[in-house]
Amino acid sequence: MSTDPPTAATRPAPERIPRYWWEDFPAGHVREFGHMPVTREATLAFAQAFDPQPFHLDDAAAEASLFGRLSASGWHTCAMTMRMMCDDYLLDAASLGSPGIDNLRWLKPVFPGDTLRGRLTVLAARPMNSRPDVGLVQSRWEIFNQHGDAVLSMEGWGMFRRRPADLR
Repeated sequence: MSTDPPTAATRPAPERIPRYWWEDFPAGHVREFGHMPVTREATLAFAQAFDPQPFHLDDAAAEASLFGRLSASGWHTCAMTMRMMCDDYLLDAASLGSPGIDNLRWLKPVFPGDTLRGRLTVLAARPMNSRPDVGLVQSRWEIFNQHGDAVLSMEGWGMFRRRPADLR
């Protein structure tokens, strides 16, 4: 057994009280979020690592494609959306993850130089039948570029802890 004093690496993380619980996402709730610049460097790095199609990696190939110029992978757009969601509310929430995403659509290409922002609309919210301390939230996320053009939409469910009685 070690007699060394605890360090940041060995000490348990302090208990965090979430800011947002299931009750903070009622049906009809709308939340605007994000401000994500799309850089050429990030577009190329993501494509090289995860989606190496030529129109995501090469200017000449992109010019000859339907996009007409270098474009971000749709999966990169999804990853940037997730980052904006985490930064805006998920990391401050009693989030328990998601059982999945439905109806994912890439509506317009995303280009280096664009700036993305999002909108969350809660479609439905209900307690989980098998876990009364957990609530389900069905949402639609819409992502827009700096011109207000919708570039991505998706729907899905999130799971959140319900606010304990002592925090109501």
